[in-house]
Amino acid sequence: MPRKLRIDLAGYHHVINRGVNHSKVFMEEEDYETFLKIVCKACRIHRVILHDYCLMTNHFHLLVETQSENLSNFMKHINGNYAIYANKKQKRLGHFWQGRYYSRYINSEEYYYTLIRYIEQNPIEAGLVESIKDYPYTLGSVIANKLTPVFCTLHSKLLEELDYENIQEIIGVKLLEEELENLEKIKNQKSIKKDNVTRLANERTLEEHFFEYKTLKERNSKILTALDDGYSQISIANYLNVSRSLVSKIVRE
Repeated sequence: MPRKLRIDLAGYHHVINRGVNHSKVFMEEEDYETFLKIVCKACRIHRVILHDYCLMTNHFHLLVETQSENLSNFMKHINGNYAIYANKKQKRLGHFWQGRYYSRYINSEEYYYTLIRYIEQNPIEAGLVESIKDYPYTLGSVIANKLTPVFCTLHSKLLEELDYENIQEIIGVKLLEEELENLEKIKNQKSIKKDNVTRLANERTLEEHFFEYKTLKERNSKILTALDDGYSQISIANYLNVSRSLVSKIVRE
């Protein structure tokens, strides 16, 4: 059976890989730390930003932003170097990973922020912890516990847009059934148009979007317009000085 085509465009990617036969990837704290060091070195070499991550016992999630079409080389660096380290430490031979890696191109702001919540909630869904801050191997936990993040995450939107107080409110809220269904639909897409990418440039500023409104209904309508212009729910909430959950409620309704 031919391999699935990988999308290697510059932009945002959700990457997952597992240990062969679902075996453990990380045995102890030193392994998690070594993996993040390898990731950060790869980020520096290949000019990649790490926006979020979650390291589970037998797999990992990375949310990365590439500047050029080099995701394959970036992941080859990470998978190859960590496999060498782990095989040597565990005194084992043979394949370490179950495959090359799984990746999905992120083509909207909504998908981006839904994925962050999905990634951060992995240890909660697995029953390991009840709160994001209690699981040390995610960026959300680093923010919630006011720890120093690894340098390759310093330009992460998670660090730039979320403060320590609202991190639990933003990414600790369980995904709705419809959000999980949308994630599954995106995962099962067979192709993606090259021009359907995350928009970083907006047609109007937030000041222009919310220059004048008299009623909450008008404000809510302007929120939806700003979202269509590519602004995230978090950036709109911060600008209007309202909670992100309120913006999310307006979108759902």
